[in-house]
Amino acid sequence: LMTYADTMYINTNEHYRASVETETREARFIKWWKETYPAHKVEKSNPILQRIRSVKESEELDLIQQACNITEKGFRRILSFVKPGVMEYEVEAEFAHEFLRNRSKGFAYTPIIASGNNANVLHYIENNQQCNDGDLLLLDVGAEYANYSSDMTRTIPVSGRFTKRQREVYDAVLRVKNEAAKMLVPGNFWKQYHVEVGKIMTSELLGLGLLDKADVQNENPEWPAYKKYFMHGTSHHMGLDTHDYGLLYEPMQANMVFTIEPGIYIPAEGFGIRIEDDVVIQANGEPFNLMRNIPIEADEIESLMHS
Repeated sequence: LMTYADTMYINTNEHYRASVETETREARFIKWWKETYPAHKVEKSNPILQRIRSVKESEELDLIQQACNITEKGFRRILSFVKPGVMEYEVEAEFAHEFLRNRSKGFAYTPIIASGNNANVLHYIENNQQCNDGDLLLLDVGAEYANYSSDMTRTIPVSGRFTKRQREVYDAVLRVKNEAAKMLVPGNFWKQYHVEVGKIMTSELLGLGLLDKADVQNENPEWPAYKKYFMHGTSHHMGLDTHDYGLLYEPMQANMVFTIEPGIYIPAEGFGIRIEDDVVIQANGEPFNLMRNIPIEADEIESLMHS
């Protein structure tokens, strides 16, 4: 075959989160190939594959929707399970059982079940603490289905009722999420999208008294004031991987799937809140929410926890 080929397309790990510490089998093969066939041209397959993976076919969207539906079942189940005294790993087990009994192979990624101040550790995965009265419980979980991911975050009160302050912060995060969704439309760019979300978050943090005008006026443009309380990105591509491949420097397109996951983390007050949905960019209008049926309003969550 190599006799008739002019170009060899190589596959390398070019994910923006890639961390490769040892030489991979693919890297060794590429090295061997270049030494064996020095006259052939070399091209990267990654840009081609990224374009294919970042824009979903209707069949792919159906599978992601099914993964989200299974995640919904798990969340509704734990709303009647969580109470003061349960352990974080017990909540994880409830999700795992519900996912498996609905033909998922399990979690799409390592789940975060973070009560109280644990929610202020962004990738807390120990899940070994007791959920106490007055705590909030941050749940970052998603079911896998047919190799496709879902990625949900909800934050609920362990007691079944938000305090006044918890509710204020919760509603602020939800407003940011809803406003961010309006900007996930074809033609918008990834970088500017995050800049605009930062402005919305800044306004909410001012309203909550977590920032003042001096904080904003004196902020470092490279690390805006809002990042003290919201230090991660708002969205990422999702598909075969939870953090899927995507072209971050080209305009958004219809049928791309993104998460929307703003959060506010306040260690001094003992809680962090993040809310996350998965959405599909539409050719016209706002994105389609794949998690539209998963309870998200504070009143609905409280009602279900007390039903």
